[in-house]
Amino acid sequence: MCTLSELKAGERARVMGFGASAGGYRRKLLSLGILPGVELNVVRVAPMGDPVEVRLRGFSLTLRKDEASNLQVEKLA
Repeated sequence: MCTLSELKAGERARVMGFGASAGGYRRKLLSLGILPGVELNVVRVAPMGDPVEVRLRGFSLTLRKDEASNLQVEKLA
């Protein structure tokens, strides 16, 4: 298991949970449809690693690096 911020462009992952520091941000992610078990694709990562663009449930979402580090994911083959 790793965090979303550790993935590279083109990799797929499944959301496993949220980090302890997610706090109030967790509610925002849940309202956007980022739930445990949801699969996502990393579309691109900016050169300095911030932001990260992901595609899930038919839409694209851009997360800052610190936000992406709060998402625990499992890499998929």
